Amino acid sequence: PNCNENITNEEWESNLYVCSKCGHHLRIGAPERIRELCDINSFDEFDAEITTFNEENFYQYDEKLEKAKANSGINEAVVCGIGEISGKKVVICAMDSNFMMGSMGKVVGEKITRSIEYATLKKLPLIIATASGGARMQEGIISLMQMAKISGAVQVHHLAGLLYITVLTDPTTGGVTASFAMQGDIILSEPKAIVGFAGKRVIEQTMKEKLPNDFQQAETVQANGFIDAIIHRTQLKETLKTLLSLHSLEEEFR
Repeated sequence: PNCNENITNEEWESNLYVCSKCGHHLRIGAPERIRELCDINSFDEFDAEITTFNEENFYQYDEKLEKAKANSGINEAVVCGIGEISGKKVVICAMDSNFMMGSMGKVVGEKITRSIEYATLKKLPLIIATASGGARMQEGIISLMQMAKISGAVQVHHLAGLLYITVLTDPTTGGVTASFAMQGDIILSEPKAIVGFAGKRVIEQTMKEKLPNDFQQAETVQANGFIDAIIHRTQLKETLKTLLSLHSLEEEFR
């Protein structure tokens, strides 16, 4: 989609869905993200059976949920579990933009919160790969409450002296950005991922001025001090391995 070059499916898959011509990072789903990061056959999923029901009887929400399940192949916009990265145990949550643009409703919030609490209980590091358009409007205030609930769990994990790494992917916006996505002890991002709160068009309409083309791109966000490092997808697992190893050494010397 970036350079319009012809690339075979085999090339896409072997290069983790990164263009070998221009380096464009194609959006990937949660199952692909977990396969990318975790050692083979090391991932055990948490709460896979939990699904959303239309509690507020929001118009056509049931139909949208069924379509999202069919399009993404998963039950909700996040997959959580415990896996290993180069033999080191870690709790991982991977959000999926193929499921209603990774929007955060009560089930997403519950699954992530439970995963953080498990990581705290077992004294494990936590990695969350974010991909979201923000809170899910079909669930109203309940979706917004997930911001505080997850943030509270993150704080307890932090006070226990445990490592939390966020991996921002395209797009990470709205209430996810305004809460747990930016609470990581270390905040990484894929190249050129959109990272922000309100959408660019909304801001332009509010401010009555044109914003630069690189507005809310990860590189700009990093230049303003909100991202620690931008990591190419093919280097992400090795980077996480190094960070987890350094944290393990720190714990040994305490």
